[in-house]
Amino acid sequence: MDQQIMDAILKEFQHLKIQLEAIKSATGNFDNSNLIGKGGFGKVYEGVLSDSYGEVMVAFKRLDRNYGQGDPEFWKEILILSCYTHENLISLLGFCNEDGEKILVYDRAFRGSLDRHLSATNLTWRQRLKICLGAATGLCYLHDPKGTQQRVLHRDIKSSNILLDENWNAKVSDMGLSKLGPANQQHTILVSNVVGTLGYIDPVYMETGILTKESDVYSFGVILFEVLCGRLCFEYKNGHFQSLVGMWKKSYKQKRLNKIIFKDLKQQMDQRSLETFSDIAYQCLQKSRKRRPMISHVVEKLEIALRFQEIGDHVEPLMDYQEIIKIAVPSLAYSSTEELKMHLFKGILVDKGTTWFINKNGERCEMISATKCLEAIRYAAKPQTPFDISYFRDNPKSEVDYYMSSTPLFHGKTSRISSNIGGFFYMEFKTHVIAQFLSLHTTYTVNLVFLLDPKLKYTDCDVNLKYILAGETKHSTSYLADEVGDGWLIAELYQFTSTTRTIELEITFESSHSIAVDSIVFMPLERVEDIDTDWEPNLPHWKEIINGGEQWFSLAKNGKTCFMQSAREALDEKGWSWTSSPESRFKQVAFDPVFDSFQIYCRPRMQSLGKKLIKIPTTL
Repeated sequence: MDQQIMDAILKEFQHLKIQLEAIKSATGNFDNSNLIGKGGFGKVYEGVLSDSYGEVMVAFKRLDRNYGQGDPEFWKEILILSCYTHENLISLLGFCNEDGEKILVYDRAFRGSLDRHLSATNLTWRQRLKICLGAATGLCYLHDPKGTQQRVLHRDIKSSNILLDENWNAKVSDMGLSKLGPANQQHTILVSNVVGTLGYIDPVYMETGILTKESDVYSFGVILFEVLCGRLCFEYKNGHFQSLVGMWKKSYKQKRLNKIIFKDLKQQMDQRSLETFSDIAYQCLQKSRKRRPMISHVVEKLEIALRFQEIGDHVEPLMDYQEIIKIAVPSLAYSSTEELKMHLFKGILVDKGTTWFINKNGERCEMISATKCLEAIRYAAKPQTPFDISYFRDNPKSEVDYYMSSTPLFHGKTSRISSNIGGFFYMEFKTHVIAQFLSLHTTYTVNLVFLLDPKLKYTDCDVNLKYILAGETKHSTSYLADEVGDGWLIAELYQFTSTTRTIELEITFESSHSIAVDSIVFMPLERVEDIDTDWEPNLPHWKEIINGGEQWFSLAKNGKTCFMQSAREALDEKGWSWTSSPESRFKQVAFDPVFDSFQIYCRPRMQSLGKKLIKIPTTL
C-alpha cells in the first residue's frame, strides 16, 4: 500500500488513533501476564483503557511481521471494520501507528474464540446453534451489505476467527486477508494469491486461485462440522497434517453421523434440528460451487434448526398434550411418561372419534374424517354394491409410517373412524376443516383421501379434481394421486408452514367423476435428501430401453426404479415439430407446439413406480 493511500487513511480515521503510551500502560508494556492469544497477525493482549465514558476492557492485537501478515492487512482491517458495523462483527475501537508499532484495538471478547470451546461439555447444542447462526449472520452482512459498501470476501473463515462475548454472541473477526468486490451482484469472482488456513480453504480456490463468495461458504461449512463433532477439522499424525473433512462428508453420505457427533451432544439433539443442521453443513462442502448455498440460505436453515431445537427443549413438553389426552376416545390409561409417549407415537382417536392424532419425533399428524368436516353440494348416486370406506385401519404403525416414510396406510379391514357420510358419492362438496394440534414451524401438506366410483377403472380415467380455498379467486386442479391400497387415493392440495397450533380451512371441490370422501389429512412434509443433479455419471447399475426404444427403465442398487417415456409416446405428434438431439436418450425431441396447451399421456408399466399419472393437461 503506497504512502499516499496510507496518508489518506490516517487523515480519515484520525479520530480512531490511540497513543502508544496509553496502550503500553494498559498492557503493562505488553507483559505476558496480559497475553490472551496469538494468530497470523501477531499476539493479542488484554487491558483497560480510559475514555470519556470511563474504563473499558479491550483487546490489543499487535502486529508481528514474523507471523505472516504485515502493513497491508493492518490498513485493510481498519478500512473494513470502520465502514462495516454489525452486531455479529467484532468492533474496532481504534488503532496505533507509532514508532514502528502497528496495533489494532477491539472490544474484548470475554469468552475468546470458538475453537477453544468446541469440546466443551457445558456448551449445549442450542448454544452452539445460536453461535453458528450469529456467525452466519455476520458473514451474510459482509457478503451482501446494505447501502453502497462493497461486498467483502473474508478469505480466512475458521473457528479461531469467530469470537464470543460474555453472552456467547458470535463476532466474525480478522478481516486483514479480506478482498473487496462489487456488492449486490449474484456472482463476485476475484483472482488472487491463495491465502487462508489449511483445512478450511475452499479446494477450488486452492486449485485455481479464483475466489468467490462460495469460498467463504465452504470454510463456514467446515466450522459447522467442527461444532457438530466437537473438535477441530484437522489433526497431526506423526508430524503430518491430516484433514478430517473428507471423513466427515463420508459419514454424512453413509448416514453414520452418530459416529462423529460429539458424544455429549447426542442426548440433547432434536432429530429435526440435527437433520436440518447437518444437511446445510454438507451442502456448504460441495465440491461444485454452483451446488453450495448462499450464506443467506445458510442463515435461514440455521434459524429453522434452532427453532426445532427450542421446540424440542421447551415448547412441546408432555404437559402440552393434556388437552389432547382429555378428549381421547377411549380414555387413555398410562402409568408412566414413556407409556404416554408410546400411545401418542402409535396414534389416538380424539374429538368424539372423528380425528386421528399421531405424534412422532415431535411432528404431529391430524386426520379429520369427512363425517366431521364435509358438506354435500351435489350428490352422485349411491354405489350399486357395498364398498369398504375404511381409512384408519387396525395396524397403528401403518399410519405413522405413511407420513414418515411413505409406507401405505391401507392395511387391515376395520375402520378406526366413521368417515364417508352414508357411503355417498359426490360430484361437488365443501369441507370446513379445523386442525387443532399442529406442530409449530413445520411445513405441512393438506391432503384429500378419496375413492373413485368403482364402476370406473382408475387407469382409464382422469384424476381431475378442481378445488378452491375460501378467499381465493382461482381454482386449482389436482391431476395426481397416490394409490395407497384397496382403491383409495390420496391427493395433495396445499402446503403451508404452521405458525400456530390451529388452522381453519374451507375448501370447495368439484370432481369430473363421482368420488367418495374419507378424510382431510394434515401431514408434515416428508424430508428427502438432496438429489444428485450430476446424474449422468451415476446412472443406475442396471438399465434397459424398452417398447421399441420409446421408454427407458432403470433399476438402482437400492432397489428404486426410474421410468422415462419419450415425447413421441407421451404427446400428440400432430401438433409438434420434431428433431433429432444427441443429448436425448431417445431418438427425437419435440419443440415449437402450434397450440397454447397440450396433454401428456403417461403409461407406466412398472408396478414399483408407485404413482400412476394418466393425463396431464398443461398450459404453456
